[in-house]
Amino acid sequence: MRLLVKRSDLWLRQCTAQLRRQAANMATGSQFHKLATAAESAATGAQLDIKSDNNALEAAVTQSAAAASPLTDRFGRHHTYLRISLTERCNLRCDYCMPAEGVPLQPKSQLLSTEEVLRLARIFVEQGVRKIRLTGGEPTVRRDIVEVVAQLKALPQLEHVGITTNGLVLTRLLVPLQRAGLDSLNISLDTLRKERFEQITRRKGWERVIAGIDLAIQLGYRPKINCVLMRKFNEDEICDFVEFTRERPVDVRFIEYMPFSGNKWQTERLISYSETVQTIRQRWPEFQALPNGPNDTSKAYAVPGFAGQLGFITSMTEHFCGTCNRLRLTADGNIKVCLFGNKEFSLRDAMRSEGCTEQQLVELIGAAVQRKKRQHAGMLNLSQMENRPMILIGG
Repeated sequence: MRLLVKRSDLWLRQCTAQLRRQAANMATGSQFHKLATAAESAATGAQLDIKSDNNALEAAVTQSAAAASPLTDRFGRHHTYLRISLTERCNLRCDYCMPAEGVPLQPKSQLLSTEEVLRLARIFVEQGVRKIRLTGGEPTVRRDIVEVVAQLKALPQLEHVGITTNGLVLTRLLVPLQRAGLDSLNISLDTLRKERFEQITRRKGWERVIAGIDLAIQLGYRPKINCVLMRKFNEDEICDFVEFTRERPVDVRFIEYMPFSGNKWQTERLISYSETVQTIRQRWPEFQALPNGPNDTSKAYAVPGFAGQLGFITSMTEHFCGTCNRLRLTADGNIKVCLFGNKEFSLRDAMRSEGCTEQQLVELIGAAVQRKKRQHAGMLNLSQMENRPMILIGG
């Protein structure tokens, strides 16, 4: 493509020179000037047309490559975002994420090793993934989390590495994570009240999470705060979270309560996006929508003059399946093409089988992506479907 542009430029320069010579032979003085100016103008216009055509051609080639990629599904969605769960373990016990009795953890041998995680990450990046988010469980319980981030950042085509964390150990880990190249972080926090935090998570540590958020801001991050809203749970804190964005440059994202195995999901506990916006506008009538990117899952809003903003992840009431560009890799090595789907394909088993080539892994990834449906099921069906608990999927 670049060679084509260079050749076009050379041709245009030759044409301009030739037109100048012809003009010199035909006219003098002002006539020559007019003819030469006209020749240059024509050449410039042709050059712009060719560059425009080449840009269009380059875009068409990119689209064609995306369409042929194993990461493009039957509906034309090209998946450039991979979420990798590094562990099934967590140091909290949030009641909407994990059953009170806990979840059976798999033996370490059944989970992906660090080398396997990095190998699969490289393969996905070579096929077109440009953003990776590390999740869990709680990814910071991994002793090698800093090294994993550093190794991912060394992948030439990978543009962004983020992490989703409960924030408990950020004051200890965030500086080394930043040095390793961490680009962004999402922090899960469902209450701004210490006592309620301990009730929800069944653990202590609220002060450490708030300190971690403030440290992230001091280090130059604009952290996203993920808050699952539920009726008779934290609905009375909606405006408190909005107020939290007044002085802090954070992005608080209200997530609609979603059904997963073991979290005792009930329709009546769901607080919809539209209801939440109405609640906020009763106090801040000027609360306004902001522009969104083509693959954003969050609908962005802000109170004018506040340092931060808010977002709404409307998986239940206004799904965004049509622009979904996300894939998930579970800690035990399964590719999950939809958060709410219960069909999974084991890349771990394929990778560990004798004689499996990387091309065969790519083909398996492609086969999984082709099974992705146009959209996930409705709320009632989702609540009755068997699916992993959220902690075993990866947030």
